[in-house]
Amino acid sequence: MALEWHHFGHPTSLGFSTGVLAGLVAITPAAGFVTPVAAIPIGLIAGIICYKAVELKGKFGYDDSLDVFGVHGVGGITGALLTGVFASIGSAGLLLGNSSQLVTQLEGVVASAVYSSVCTLIIGFIINKTMGLKVSESEENIGLDQIQHGEVAYNI
Repeated sequence: MALEWHHFGHPTSLGFSTGVLAGLVAITPAAGFVTPVAAIPIGLIAGIICYKAVELKGKFGYDDSLDVFGVHGVGGITGALLTGVFASIGSAGLLLGNSSQLVTQLEGVVASAVYSSVCTLIIGFIINKTMGLKVSESEENIGLDQIQHGEVAYNI
């Protein structure tokens, strides 16, 4: 059964803080190369793109309870690419007529994605062969707080 995500037409503090975090993640790769004025559109663009990326979790049904990929992964990629667009300190970006900086940023994003994916697959393979990647369904139903840590996280 696919999860459905409903937004009830009002902002939430969790949504607000996630949007702020997405903007901060996106500006991190650009921080030394863009002006404070350029940081504003980078943060706004990243917030929108990260929101859409987090929505994909519901459509594809993958497990990412903290929206790590949607916020950190997509936000970092967005920030790195937008650095190639807005760069004006130490290097000129696309808006200043230098398309090669955007190409350089894209190459860095692709190289990082390939490297981290290969390393993650290797580490996952080793962990799966030694101790397993996933707990049993019964352990998951009881709760990992009790099974793994010996305490109850929620008193409901």
